[in-house]
Amino acid sequence: MSVRILVRSFSELCITVGTLIVLFVVYVLYWTGVKADSAASDQMSGLQQQWAQSLPPRPAAPQKAARPPAPAAYTEGRSFAVMYVPRLGRDWHKPVLEGTAVKDLQKGLGHYANTARLGQQGNFSVAGHRRTYGDPFKDFPELRPGDAVVLRDDTTWYTYRIDNVPYRTVPSDVGVIDPVPAKSPFRSPGRYLTLTTCDPEWGSSHRLIAWAHLDATLPVTQGKPTALAG
Repeated sequence: MSVRILVRSFSELCITVGTLIVLFVVYVLYWTGVKADSAASDQMSGLQQQWAQSLPPRPAAPQKAARPPAPAAYTEGRSFAVMYVPRLGRDWHKPVLEGTAVKDLQKGLGHYANTARLGQQGNFSVAGHRRTYGDPFKDFPELRPGDAVVLRDDTTWYTYRIDNVPYRTVPSDVGVIDPVPAKSPFRSPGRYLTLTTCDPEWGSSHRLIAWAHLDATLPVTQGKPTALAG
């Protein structure tokens, strides 16, 4: 009798553990994505309302990449721009929040607060999840030199161009977001963008890095930039 009870208890334990594992997998693969999509949608809706309430800027000629207008100060934990990467999908676009805390990356992409502001001299650096919470950078390894990374704030479109195939490094290699990263293709100060995500796809032992330079800017009053046309 005791053996039967032991076997039955063990079987029930296995079923319970199996059920918990299935629920955890569903949470990781599905529910975090649902939450992230909802949070990102809320962030972008808030940005659209904020931008719509702003006074429209006076029409101006297209600006050169060397002198984009200075963006407003960023608020920790709040979105200030939207990123578009055509290589990652025709409809791929994510909000960019100030900060890279867990709560920020669960709503979209996160700007490293100690790096340059959007479009300005220095290295505007952004982090995003490879997997879970919407899988924003799932296809990060597909990025190639020449790919466009377009960001929009309340007044301006910023078009960056990727300069390298994704570079693999370790989490402690914080120099990848320096103003002029030593391992990047850049050798002098400029207006740069760094994208970072985890590697491998379901792990975090390493990081993948893509660097880009600011190629062009365009006032939002003049429509979408060429990189997003069509």
